[in-house]
Amino acid sequence: MNVPNLLTSLRIVSIPALIIILLSHFKDSGLLAFVIFLLASFTDTIDGIWARRKNKITILGQLLDPIADKLLVTAALICLVELGAVPSWMAVIIIGREIAVTGFRAIASSKGYIIPASPLGKIKMILETVTISLLILGRAILGKLFLLAQVGLWLVVASALVSAVEYFIKYAPLLTSKRS
Repeated sequence: MNVPNLLTSLRIVSIPALIIILLSHFKDSGLLAFVIFLLASFTDTIDGIWARRKNKITILGQLLDPIADKLLVTAALICLVELGAVPSWMAVIIIGREIAVTGFRAIASSKGYIIPASPLGKIKMILETVTISLLILGRAILGKLFLLAQVGLWLVVASALVSAVEYFIKYAPLLTSKRS
C-alpha cells in the first residue's frame, strides 16, 4: 500500500461519512459535508500528482482511483437528489455518462487502446466538483449565491453530454475496427 493508494482508499472510506452527514439534519451538517467532500475530492488531485512524481503508479491505483471518483460523485448526487437539490433526471444523465464512458474505456482497454481524459472531460470534472460543493452548502448557507450552484448544474449536464459524445465520436471507429 503506497501513499497514492492510501489516499484513494481514504476517499472511498470517506463516502459513508459524507452520506450520513449529508442526510442528517444537525447544526452545520452542510458545512461538515462540504469539508468532507472537498477533502475527498482533493485526495484525487494529490494521489495522481504523487503517483506520477514518485513513480508510484500501480495497477491497483489505476483500478481504484476512477472507481473512487465515480463513487464519491454518485453518492453525493444521489444524496442531493434525496435532499431536493438536484433533479433526478440531471443526476441520471451525469451518473449515466460516467458509467458509459467507464465502460467505453474498459472495452478500449481490452482491445489495447488507452483513452485519456479529454480536456472537456477534465473541465466537466472540475465543474462537477465545484457545483456539488456549492449544492452541498445549499441555499441556506449560500443565499443568493446558490444561483451559481444551479447554473453550475446545467453546465455539468451539458459538459457531461458533450464530452460523452466527443469520446464516442473520436474513439468508436477504433473500437469497431476488426483489430482484436
